[in-house]
Amino acid sequence: MAADVPTPDIDPGDAGHPASDAAPTGGLVGGGRSLTRLGAFTLITLATARRRLGENSRVVRPRILGEIHRCGVRLLPLVGFLGVVLGVVFVGQTASLMEQIGAGNFTGTLMVAVFLREMVPMTAALVVLARVGTAAVIDLGTARALGEVEALEALGIDPIHYLVVPRVVGFAVSVASLGLYLLVVALGSGHAFAYARGLRASPIEFLTQVAGALHPLDFPLIALKTGIFGAFLGLVICYEGLARPLTLAEVGAATTRSVATCAVGCLLVDAAFLAVYLLL
Repeated sequence: MAADVPTPDIDPGDAGHPASDAAPTGGLVGGGRSLTRLGAFTLITLATARRRLGENSRVVRPRILGEIHRCGVRLLPLVGFLGVVLGVVFVGQTASLMEQIGAGNFTGTLMVAVFLREMVPMTAALVVLARVGTAAVIDLGTARALGEVEALEALGIDPIHYLVVPRVVGFAVSVASLGLYLLVVALGSGHAFAYARGLRASPIEFLTQVAGALHPLDFPLIALKTGIFGAFLGLVICYEGLARPLTLAEVGAATTRSVATCAVGCLLVDAAFLAVYLLL
């Protein structure tokens, strides 16, 4: 477990007070410490997963499958609904408008650059964060506050191996799978909507345009990107819930921190992948 290093509370409302003047610096220092702790927690998780690979598989494997069911299978109806909405709002209308202005040949390029590379991975990650991530932080934070984590350690069970690794793997697999599912539903419903509005391209021609705009590395990069999104969500959620002593009153604040950290972290990862896409 990463040790908690308390940081001094700074009230930004005290204008002119020395503590108020140091608030930006204190925020940067606190953010740097949190990033360092999260990095240490990530290394501990990776080391534990590698060291205990194959150990207690009869216990850990069902937990991984349970996380995939909770984060992935149970969200299929919601993601399917979002896929239809995004297909109609973005894919369908974009295809129709591009044909109306005589730029139908660029429809595939626009779909790949904006929808496939950017919207699909981020939407899948945010859905999992909103529907499952917040509940997971509350669950883990409550277990930590009530001493259940210490009870596992007393029984000789590694909390990282038992609680963290299944969530990280489950989140990564779920976000990647939901992203692919969202893409298929959105493209299908979007083309159906555009075709109803007079789009001349058949489904085969539409998919050929999209496929023609793809780079050979697009699907591996998108799979890697969504997997990193999911793993990052799992790491942040477990870190906020487990890596520091909590009371029941602090669980809500930990949930808020986890949502903010996950959102910012996914945006930074997305920016890093954007730089890769520019080199393609």
